[in-house]
This record gives sequence, structure tokens and C-alpha cells, in this order.
Amino acid sequence: MSMEKRVSGSDYLWCALYAAAGFAFELILVQLERLIGWDISTFTASQSIIHWCITIAVWILVGLIVIRIGEKTTHFDIWQRQPNIAAWQYAMIAICFAVNIVSKYLDWDGFKIVAEWESRGPMLFWFQYAYYLAEAFLISLVIVYGQKACETWFGAVGIPYGGILLALVWGLPHILSKEDIATGLLAAFAGFLFGAVYLFVNKDYRRALPIIALLFIV
Repeated sequence: MSMEKRVSGSDYLWCALYAAAGFAFELILVQLERLIGWDISTFTASQSIIHWCITIAVWILVGLIVIRIGEKTTHFDIWQRQPNIAAWQYAMIAICFAVNIVSKYLDWDGFKIVAEWESRGPMLFWFQYAYYLAEAFLISLVIVYGQKACETWFGAVGIPYGGILLALVWGLPHILSKEDIATGLLAAFAGFLFGAVYLFVNKDYRRALPIIALLFIV
């Protein structure tokens, strides 16, 4: 019996859930900051930068650990190259970008990246977007391992399972963290969209990671 046949969908799902659990670190960090008198709603510039830097470091570390666990428990090479993208797939990726930008424009009453540049200022803007990139890294891992888990269980390969899982474990929880239903639903939709893009790049993580990150930050 081959190694691939011995690996179950649960092995992949655990990797996806480990990555999703990484998001919870920031909630813990916020509680620890409150113990020293910091309130995230009234952060100074230096406090924001410290918060982001700690979160970035932990999220990247968690992501690298998840990839290592995935390699050891499933022998799945997340970096394996896949077939080239066809013209129709490029078109679908472009449509995903258009849908993403329009939905965020409507939510922000303008372009998100412009609004944050104007509200944060150059220094805080770059630190915040480094934070976003670290978050995108974990997001991508939830998608990859969630997709692999469901494909192992169900066989069908054309359904964005990873995006559906991301919508459930990252998108909808925004309803609680942001205390706003619309924000949670929009995040869930974004999660599904990111999962669709992963399929459009033929599940090639080398291509998916930068595209998902760009979708997330624009």
C-alpha cells in the first residue's frame, strides 16, 4: 500500500485547522496587551507597530510549522509545480480580481488601499500591509490543505473546498471579531473567492500564494 493511500483526509484537514488556529494568536495577544494597559482601539503608532510585528512573526512561524507538519504527516509537496495556466483560467483570475475590487470598493466607499494610505500614513501603512501579507500566508495554507482534505474524502476536484473551509473558519468568525454581520459575510465571500483562484492556477501554490496575497490586500 502506497503512502498516498495511507494518508487520510483528516491528516490534511488537521494542517488546515492548525493554520486557522494561528489566527487566534492575535486574539490572545490583544488580551495580553490589555493586561499592560494597551487598548487596541486606542493604540499609539508605536503600539500598533509592536502589535503587528509580533503577530507577523508568530503567523509566519505558524505557517512554516504547518508546512513542515504537512510534509511529515502526508508527504504532500506544497511547492510542487503544476501544469501551465490556460487562457480561460487567466480570464477567470481577472474576473476574480474585478469582483474582489468592486466588492471592497462598495464596502469601503472607495479603494481600500487608498483609504488606508490616507488614514494610516506611510509608516503605519507599510507595517499594516506586512501584517496583511502574513495573514494571507495563513489564509493560503487553510485553502491548500482544506482543498486536499476534501478531495481525498470526496474525490471531486473542481469544487473550491478550500475556499469553503476558509469562509467557515476565517470569514464568518469576523462577525464576532468585528461585531458586524456584513463584514463577516463579505470576508466569507472573499474566502470562497480565494479558494476559487487556487483552482484557477491549477492548485500550484507557487502561483497561488502571491495571487491570493494580492487579492487580499487590494
